[in-house]
Amino acid sequence: MGIFSESLDKATQAAFTRPIPKGAPARMRFLVRVEKGSTKAVARRLGISQRTVERYVTGQFQHPRKDLADRLEAEVRKEWQPRVRERARKQAATTTGIVIETRARFGFTAAPGSTDDARVRRITQHLPPEYAARLFEAETAGEADARLRDIVAEGLQEVYFKDDGRRADGLGVEFTDVDYVEMDYS
Repeated sequence: MGIFSESLDKATQAAFTRPIPKGAPARMRFLVRVEKGSTKAVARRLGISQRTVERYVTGQFQHPRKDLADRLEAEVRKEWQPRVRERARKQAATTTGIVIETRARFGFTAAPGSTDDARVRRITQHLPPEYAARLFEAETAGEADARLRDIVAEGLQEVYFKDDGRRADGLGVEFTDVDYVEMDYS
């Protein structure tokens, strides 16, 4: 998972209305419910034995190793509140859009005589719903993180640098050396 897909996932998790289950047994029971009662499927997902899953479900085991605890939390977060997740994404893709905050190197291709040297900028910008929809479609289709970066770069180019077509006609933006990206559904 790349920096852009992780950021989208964090933005989605911010829309959750309830916290994920706290303890390892509760998290394991949740995954067993998701897998329709199959402890074998949960064991396969987590890379542990079926008997270990059963021991967590019954409460015999309480405290997993650090690596198992991290995998368990990640799997629960993937499945937690699917309707809330879908509703937040749908709203961002149709009405509210998405807010991008990033620090990265931006370079330009523009008319001769302009300053097009790349430099690091910190930008916080609201992108319209059509860019949010394109990001979600690309992520759902399993596109690489580079494709998500290209969509964000195009959105920033049009909205931030070109001011929705009111200036900088013919400007092309290069979006490289991404330090961080944070996204939020507005």
